[in-house]
Amino acid sequence: MAGLSLKNIMKIYPHSGDQKKSKKKKGEPEKKTNLQVTEEGVIAVQKFNLDIGDKEFIVLVGPSGCGKSTTLRMVAGLEEISGGELYIDGKLVNDVEPKNRDIAMVFQSYALYPHMTVYENMAFPLKLRKMDKDEIDRRVKEAAEILDITQYLDRKPKALSGGQRQRVAIGRAIVREPKVLLMDEPLSNLDAKLRNQMRAEIIKLRQKINTTFMYVTHDQTEAMTLGDRIVIMKDGFIQQIGTPQEVFDHPANLFVAGFIGTPQMNFFDAKLVKDGSAYTVEVSGLKVALSEAKQKALAAKNVPSQDITLGVRPSHVALADNGISATVDVSEMMGSEVHLHANANGKDVVIIVPTVDLSGNHKETFGYGAKISFTFSGNVCHVFGKDGKNLEF
Repeated sequence: MAGLSLKNIMKIYPHSGDQKKSKKKKGEPEKKTNLQVTEEGVIAVQKFNLDIGDKEFIVLVGPSGCGKSTTLRMVAGLEEISGGELYIDGKLVNDVEPKNRDIAMVFQSYALYPHMTVYENMAFPLKLRKMDKDEIDRRVKEAAEILDITQYLDRKPKALSGGQRQRVAIGRAIVREPKVLLMDEPLSNLDAKLRNQMRAEIIKLRQKINTTFMYVTHDQTEAMTLGDRIVIMKDGFIQQIGTPQEVFDHPANLFVAGFIGTPQMNFFDAKLVKDGSAYTVEVSGLKVALSEAKQKALAAKNVPSQDITLGVRPSHVALADNGISATVDVSEMMGSEVHLHANANGKDVVIIVPTVDLSGNHKETFGYGAKISFTFSGNVCHVFGKDGKNLEF
C-alpha cells in the first residue's frame, strides 16, 4: 500500500474579474471572512504539512469552511494544488491525473447509478479498466462479503436504505484495491442510529483491507472514534495533530479545547499565580493548586503570573459543599447522568453529575433555580494565555 506526504500545501481560489473591479460603496457594511484574502485570491488552505503512514487512518476535522474537504480534493486530484508538494507512495503527484493516482473516493452523496444493480455499480470501475471478468466477479463478491451486502447484489439502489447505499458506495471504492481511500463526510446523510452503525462498519472494514485512509468530517465524535490521528483545522490552518486521546487531554489552544469534547469544555476568566516554583489558579474566590505534571511543564517554560482562560471539562467538575456558587438553569436527564447548565457569576457552566452513586443509590436531582457549589482538582485544569495558546506547550 502507500503513505502520503503533504508538504506546505496551499490552495488559492483566484478572484473573479468582477471581484477585482468591485469596490466597497460608501455606507456599505464591510464583508467579514476568516480566510485570508490576498491580491492572488482567497487562501482556503495554507501551510498544510502532514505525513501519513502506510495503512494509517487519518481524520481531518473542523467546522464548515475550514479547508478539510478542499485538502481531500487536492489529494484526489479534483482540485489543483496552488503551492506545495503532494507525494503518494514516495512519488510526486501534483500534476498526475486523478485516474493515475491509484486512489478511490467515497463522497457524501452515494453517487450510485440508479439504472444499475448493486453488482453492476461495484463492477463498473473495474470494467472501465477492462479487467478480466472472473477477476471482477471475485473482487465484487469479496467486497460484498466484507461489507455484508451479498444479499443485495441483484437489487437497484432505490430498493436499499441509506446505510446500505453507503456500503455499496464504499464497496465500489474498495474493489479497486486503491493505495489510498479518501472519504468525504460519508455518513452525514444518515440518521443518528445509522451513523453509529456505519462508524462501527468502517472500523471493521479498516481491519479487513490493507489501505491508507484519509477521512473528512465535521463531527468530532466520528473523528475521535475512527482516527489513529486527528488533524484539527480552522480557517485553512492546521490547529493540532495528534491521537484522539492526545488532543482531548492536551489541547494546543482554546479552539481545539472547545471543539473536541461533548459537552464543550467550560471556560473561566481566572488568574495564574506563581509563588516561587509553585503554581495555583484563582477563579471566583476558589484557589486550586495545579498537578505536579502541570507545574513542571509551566516551570520549564518559566511562565509568569498572569490573567488566563481556565478550561475544565464538564465531566471533571464536581459538586461540593464549598466552592464556586451557581444557580441551575437547565437540568438535562441523560439516563446514567444529568447535565446541569448552571449560571456562575454570569457564566454558563455545564456539570455532568452521575445519577447513581457507587452503592447503586440514586443521587439527588437538581431542578431549575437550585443553588449549588462546584469545584475541580488541579490535574484537570487547562491553562490558556490570553492569546488562546495552551501555556503548557
